Amino acid sequence: MAGMEDPVGRRRPLFCPMTTLLVSPGPLIGRVHVPADKSITHRALLFGAIAEGVSRVRNYLDGGDCRATLSVVRQLGVLVEEPAPGEWRIHGRGLWGLCEPEVVLDCVNSGTTARLLAGLLAGQRFHSVITGSAQLRRRPMARVVEPLRQMGADIAGRQDGRLLPLSVRGRPLHGIEFAMPVASAQVKSCLLLAGLYADGLTVVREPGPARDHTERMLTAMGAPIVRRGSTLISEAPTTPLQPLDLTVPGDFSSAAFLLAAGACVPGSRVTVAEVGVNPTRRGLLDALIAMGAEVALDNWGESGGEPTGDLHVQPAPLRAITLEGDTIVTLIDELPVFAVIATQAHGVTVVRDAAELRVKETDRIATTVEELRKLGARIEATADGFIIEGPTPLRGARVHSHGDHRLAMTLAVAGLMAEGVTAIEEAECIADSFPGFEQVLLRLGARVETTG
Repeated sequence: MAGMEDPVGRRRPLFCPMTTLLVSPGPLIGRVHVPADKSITHRALLFGAIAEGVSRVRNYLDGGDCRATLSVVRQLGVLVEEPAPGEWRIHGRGLWGLCEPEVVLDCVNSGTTARLLAGLLAGQRFHSVITGSAQLRRRPMARVVEPLRQMGADIAGRQDGRLLPLSVRGRPLHGIEFAMPVASAQVKSCLLLAGLYADGLTVVREPGPARDHTERMLTAMGAPIVRRGSTLISEAPTTPLQPLDLTVPGDFSSAAFLLAAGACVPGSRVTVAEVGVNPTRRGLLDALIAMGAEVALDNWGESGGEPTGDLHVQPAPLRAITLEGDTIVTLIDELPVFAVIATQAHGVTVVRDAAELRVKETDRIATTVEELRKLGARIEATADGFIIEGPTPLRGARVHSHGDHRLAMTLAVAGLMAEGVTAIEEAECIADSFPGFEQVLLRLGARVETTG
């Protein structure tokens, strides 16, 4: 496949505050890498902090959310060195070696950091306070606070712990059996971490498949976590957790935007190399295949227990589908860009059972519908998803990110197939998860530029 292959730069700032990203229509052609997986980077930092010994993590994501986790880990007394560009050495302090932080732990915009941290800190022998940005302080925390309290945790916060900031006074925990009402990797991970500090078994029952990076990574470190069907069991280790040695694969959630453009923009031929294709994450890929997109996967590999491969995509006639049930959790973060794909599919596409979108960085049902309508999309919001009619020609317009990195990139994909120029206001938030997004588009031949 034609095109250039270049790594994504980590340190060069891509966007200044209050940046507008201008996108003109045109195909994407070439082969690229995407930034490292954000979910795995978060976990490598947090889990490496409680290992015994030095963890080596290569190709980490240097985005805003992961920088928040890095800062928190350091404030807990963990030395994190960078011996070479793109590599961390995390000097783990063991399960009981973390230090009481001298300052409030600021998770900035990262819900993953806040929720996993609550589970990690609940059983410690010290007091800590977790907070975040105004955006994060609006996101629900009761989903982790309530089961942690059942385990004996002492947690207080706004609206009785439903919102940040949270005050966590570490104390002895005991195992519980908890059936999650909604599949959530963050809730599951929080409880599995707390289970490492609890007396007895912590049993977590999933109503459907959720990302399994936590159990993969902790099991590789020697944690006593067992899966029995849809049930996970965690308990306190009898031996120290072993340090990590891994290379973080490319983030499928970042690749999704390039795959969407490659499937919909006429003349495109895109390869995303060495991307993670964990079965609990690749729902958008499966949806594209079901819609008739021309997609191929080869060069299979593995990194830190995570399957990887090269993804190839180019346009083909697309047909509408319905997404619902257990499928939703495998592409919850990709549903906004899926809505853009659906505008180019023949028929009526329906997304159900996605109410979780209402409590992301923004209400992603409302903001996706609001902004795509400005571009001419025929899309209606429902209580738990969307209804989209296609195929619909899109037209360039001035749109707004609402401070949501995934919505900003979704609108950029729409701009690649819209007539005229699409101007995306406050696009600097893209760096939260995809630093280098503009350069990657440029390498693939897109006509994009920034102002502001």
